[in-house]
Amino acid sequence: MRGPRLEFAVGAFLLLALASLLVLALASTNNKWGFGGQTYPLKARFSSVGQLRTSAPVKIGGVVVGQVSDISLDPVKYDSIVTLSIDDRYKDLPADTSAGVFTAGLLGESFVGLSPGGDVETLKPGDEIALTQSAVDLMQLVGKYMFAGGGTPAAANAKPAAASTSSTPSDAPTEQTP
Repeated sequence: MRGPRLEFAVGAFLLLALASLLVLALASTNNKWGFGGQTYPLKARFSSVGQLRTSAPVKIGGVVVGQVSDISLDPVKYDSIVTLSIDDRYKDLPADTSAGVFTAGLLGESFVGLSPGGDVETLKPGDEIALTQSAVDLMQLVGKYMFAGGGTPAAANAKPAAASTSSTPSDAPTEQTP
């Protein structure tokens, strides 16, 4: 026969497990409840987006102001077109705002970083951000450094210049005898 203490312990454990699952489910939504706030779309064109994915954050100064809603390929120029859903609270972004694809840390998630400019005109819904910076491929940079002689100074690779025949005095200090 089971005692009331055992039944209470099992019931408390199940309630704790369900509560922790609820907290985990709410934390995974990033405070987006599915109804969505008011947002407006902006587009940005990149030659490379790296590991950027849809629903990646869009940040200004480290603060999340939106998310990536779509990534597509331009069939004519073969550029990546990224559609950003920006929170309506930030609808007055200057027209000279720039966008870049960045990575949080060495192996972190990719995100789009916006840098507002100083233009008095603002971006309208559906406008394209003209100033963009594509993602940097860290493995490609390391490969170039390792296999292209990245450690050799530029002066060592340069050919020696021909001696100058000008009659200007030398800039080297001269020793004077007393």
